[in-house]
Amino acid sequence: MNGMVTRISGATVCVDLPDLKIGDRVFVGVSRLTGEVVRLEGRIATVQVFEDNRGLGIGEPVTTAQGPLTVRLGPGLLGGVFDGLQRPLYKLQEDSGDFISSGQDPFPLDCSRSWDFSTECTVGATLKTGEPFGKVREGHIDHLLLSTRDGTLAQVNTGKLQLENPAAHFEDGQPLLGWHSWPVRKARPVRRKLPPVTPLVTGQRCLDFLFPMLKGGVSIVPGGFGTGKTVLEQTIAKFADVDVVVYVGCGERGNEMAGLLDEFSELQDPRSDRPLMERTIIVANTSNMPVAARESSIFTAVTMAEYYRDMGLNVLFLADSLSRWAEALREISAALEEMPGEDGYPTYLGSRLSGFIERAGVVETLSGTSGSLSMILAVSPPGADFAEPVTQACLRVAGALYMLDTQLAHRRHFPAINWTHSYSLYSDTAMAHFTEQHGEWARLQSRCRDILQREEALREVAEVVGMEGLQDADRLLMRTAEKIRLDFLCQNSFTDDAYATPKNTLEQITTLIAEHERINTGLKEGALLDDLLMEDANASG
Repeated sequence: MNGMVTRISGATVCVDLPDLKIGDRVFVGVSRLTGEVVRLEGRIATVQVFEDNRGLGIGEPVTTAQGPLTVRLGPGLLGGVFDGLQRPLYKLQEDSGDFISSGQDPFPLDCSRSWDFSTECTVGATLKTGEPFGKVREGHIDHLLLSTRDGTLAQVNTGKLQLENPAAHFEDGQPLLGWHSWPVRKARPVRRKLPPVTPLVTGQRCLDFLFPMLKGGVSIVPGGFGTGKTVLEQTIAKFADVDVVVYVGCGERGNEMAGLLDEFSELQDPRSDRPLMERTIIVANTSNMPVAARESSIFTAVTMAEYYRDMGLNVLFLADSLSRWAEALREISAALEEMPGEDGYPTYLGSRLSGFIERAGVVETLSGTSGSLSMILAVSPPGADFAEPVTQACLRVAGALYMLDTQLAHRRHFPAINWTHSYSLYSDTAMAHFTEQHGEWARLQSRCRDILQREEALREVAEVVGMEGLQDADRLLMRTAEKIRLDFLCQNSFTDDAYATPKNTLEQITTLIAEHERINTGLKEGALLDDLLMEDANASG
């Protein structure tokens, strides 16, 4: 059934097309621009167009896709670079050059590629929804092909498989393909959610030691301009202890995304020595792309992340940044003339954000395995104002806060995580795990926190009386705290020190704390700090 465009106001278009539903995907105009129905008034539907609609005119045809915005899920997603509508950017570049034109909708998966398909299912086997019926090898993982419905197998085709050909058939004649579609705004089903218990090792000493993350947890990284949010997230993407990484550049500058693509294409995964892109999916919706697609980009990306989680894998989802996504939501809401809330954001900002974030977690999948989806979400509060609505909405549902400090960044202390204002609700669980594996973890963490907190209180006194006016014990504490900050908490993301294993982290902090306690014991026995430091320097020299 066809309709037509009746009104155009920016990216918001009114169309005359009956039998539409909220959330339906439509194709607008002769160029078949992708849009989504956001309001219905009788036969007239308000459509938010996800592409540049320059040249669109009144009376142009409109057709429906007979369903909501979906992503195609199957082998070949790993290593891919997509936009917010899951259009493969490299394919678009081949078809139209470096400047993407509107109205293109290439299939995101390579249907000409052959996969080695194997299965333990036989004719007559009964499948349940979400149960794997075979697998192909994709990079470093066994990519499980999941059934989209219940049924009994009547035919199984093993050997070479192309995604456009059926891998099996049900008794009713319906084919089972190697790919399927899924609505981006609908969370994929699971049997139940499980509590997170396993630490997510990021390779960043400040995070792993002081503010640990768990697989299946959610953390937010708010920070002002220049505090290193993008570099921190990209570093975590390189070294995190997970099977699959989904990275969303949501409204970021194009040069940053270009740098990310160049770097990731050359890097090796430190655990498998394979190309890093083999375990990575990148969704790029940069600041010069249509703003409406930015709002859907995080849903597109998280659906692909859930798909790999459903195979029993550990998946890390990184978004940079949610503030740009919220700004797109505000712009769309304003175009629809909805009642604004705080700072002009729509009143449903909190619920929309919570609905997205709750898709993280550790789950028991429909096939009975356990998988996890962790989230680390950057936030860019205007003017580094952490009381603004997006940061506060994230804080209500996040389990960890990694607050980036502008003053630390100005002192070239990276990652610029403020250790007095950051926190992790996962610390007790992670500490129990690390202590079991590495022994002294809990004691050393407590001692390190105590030194940093006492140094914070002493700093104001030192600014008044000078370091010479402090007692030897206080001078030692200030010296140790400075070494912890500069030698332990600082990490250069562009050197070999960018990644630290838990074992290396423990060895480094053990050396610093042991030196502090050895010199402190000498002070209690009556020795002078300068003499002890001289002896220590001679011994190490």
